[in-house]
Amino acid sequence: MDNILALMNDPAAWVALATLVVMEVVLGIDNLIFISILTNKLPEHQRERARRIGIGLALIMRLALLATVAWIVQLTEPVFTVMGNEFSWKDIILIAGGLFLVWKATKEIHHHVDPDDHEDTMVGAATTTFAGTIAQILVLDLVFSIDSIITAVGMTPHVEIMVVAVVAAVTVMLVAATPLANFIEKNPTIVMLALSFLLLIGTTLIAEGFGVHVPKGYIYAAMAFSALVEALNMWARNSRQRKKGQE
Repeated sequence: MDNILALMNDPAAWVALATLVVMEVVLGIDNLIFISILTNKLPEHQRERARRIGIGLALIMRLALLATVAWIVQLTEPVFTVMGNEFSWKDIILIAGGLFLVWKATKEIHHHVDPDDHEDTMVGAATTTFAGTIAQILVLDLVFSIDSIITAVGMTPHVEIMVVAVVAAVTVMLVAATPLANFIEKNPTIVMLALSFLLLIGTTLIAEGFGVHVPKGYIYAAMAFSALVEALNMWARNSRQRKKGQE
């Protein structure tokens, strides 16, 4: 209790908290896009429930990982070397998560380009179930959680600040999940843009796993520019439709 009161009276702690909240929210955007695309494939009456359960379980997972933060930090220690390159468990998790994202995004793009050829395998059918969707949400959240926690440890040594930041970010995700999913569903072009974002994020995770650091600012700047271009396209399209309606 005394430690918490001391943190509340420390301006540096508030700065660290604000920075961590922003970082968690920004990292959560990637996760939210993935959740939206996955849950939109479920029957309409299951979608919101799947989002809430997936995000709720993700919160529990992140809090559990924070409780083992000392073990998480050790994941950066090299475990084997290949051709002079050292790989840690964190690198392995990032590479596996990146490959999963690239595979999933490519599969979804194929489905949207050729909708008549997406139920030809047992894998395709199994992953569209409610349980399969939740499982995929948790797998990807594990990757993002470990990455964000290791980053957070480098910003503050106080687990209390990390917990508050995680809870705040997940609350934002819960509030934004359904509106974002509905927006993506109503705008087919947004789906392809979101899938391209997932490809970009997956490639970045793979690069990070192989030791090639890609500044996240560049990634999010590119995503923001693409979103701005698409917003202008949507505005122009709506303007043309309004003009046709008035003729």
